[in-house]
Amino acid sequence: MGDHVSLYTVKHKEVMRRRSKLAANLPTAELLRGSLLQRTIHHKSGCPKCERGEGHPALVLAVSEPGGKVRHISLRPEQKPMVEGWIENYHRLKSQIEEVCQLNQSLLRPEP
Repeated sequence: MGDHVSLYTVKHKEVMRRRSKLAANLPTAELLRGSLLQRTIHHKSGCPKCERGEGHPALVLAVSEPGGKVRHISLRPEQKPMVEGWIENYHRLKSQIEEVCQLNQSLLRPEP
């Protein structure tokens, strides 16, 4: 029985170590939830480019809000790399939070 307790203690310490390591690497400020979209804007009249059907490329962040509404935020082209990084951080954070939750669940399991 002593072997089970020491094995449990080692496993518990390993879970705690993994959890601490994950928590230490969580991105906390540079986060953004949403989808980056490339759109084409067409003016109603007075624009030769739009009259030819070409339009103007536009970069937009689409963000879902409560109630099913989607808000669009226009971005400048130079913001694209930053926004992509923030969205990637958000997805990474979400994944890491799920992993921490799984580790915490394993800590709640009774000793063997």
